[in-house]
Amino acid sequence: MRIKIRDAANGDLAQIVEIERLSFDNPWSRDSFLRELSLPFSRTTVAMTTNGANDSILGYLCRWLVADECHVLNVAVRPTARRMGVGMRLMEHAIEEAKRENARFVTLEVRRSNLAARSLYRNLNFEERRLRKNYYGSGDDAIVMELRLDRR
Repeated sequence: MRIKIRDAANGDLAQIVEIERLSFDNPWSRDSFLRELSLPFSRTTVAMTTNGANDSILGYLCRWLVADECHVLNVAVRPTARRMGVGMRLMEHAIEEAKRENARFVTLEVRRSNLAARSLYRNLNFEERRLRKNYYGSGDDAIVMELRLDRR
């Protein structure tokens, strides 16, 4: 599948929120995404197919670029498009942008129980750094993962 990544716009919010609700038990609200679109250091991108058959969004990634860090806040893929490389493409795009912006590392939190996401991030050379107990609620821990960027 050919995938195009582009910046998200207000007109994408309905589909982004739909994917969010299908992906998480405690989804972000439309207002949360709207706020991210207005912050100067926040970037949200969407993944779409390039076949032109429809304009549905397959996934999205929201991140902050602050000082020398890119921090991935939220990434999700439509359930029908999972395991097709969409999440990988979104992450690769964010990593390339971080490099262009001279970030030294990319960080994120991932549910300890989310083995598929942890595997994706490890395939991108992220390392598991530490545990955040109860980050997602009682008994639902997060693992902080980090990718150090080559600044040659």
